[in-house]
Amino acid sequence: MLLTALLVLAADEISKAIVVSTLADRGPVTAIPHVLHLTLTRNAGAAFSLGGGATILFTVVAAAVAVVILRTARTLDSTGWAMALGLLLGGALGNLTDRVFRAPAVFRGHVVDWLELPHWPVFNLADSAIVVGGILAVLLAMRGVELDGSRR
Repeated sequence: MLLTALLVLAADEISKAIVVSTLADRGPVTAIPHVLHLTLTRNAGAAFSLGGGATILFTVVAAAVAVVILRTARTLDSTGWAMALGLLLGGALGNLTDRVFRAPAVFRGHVVDWLELPHWPVFNLADSAIVVGGILAVLLAMRGVELDGSRR
């Protein structure tokens, strides 16, 4: 789980550093015509830029999620759940890092988003990891897989 989380966090932070340094003074860049554009945005809110005035609340929630996942990790004995929770933890830490350390202020930072699909809000690798981890968690729960690897 921790390896997955660290890989997600590293990929997210490295990609954001590259995007900020290369797209800061540019408009959207077409990566795959009609499919993917690279567009630098800074998001003070949550998913879909909702709640832009609640940055501190989102910081606290992300930190709480990370703590809960780390506490839950002690009972893990399922590879699937380790992957799901690692993706969720890495994504939460990626966006939390932005909220803590990026402008405009400590604990009020805006999350760097940069992947744009047609008819979808701009997002980042951390967001993708959270979505994939959430889907995996739902599938595991639907199949009756417990955190310890046993089945209901």
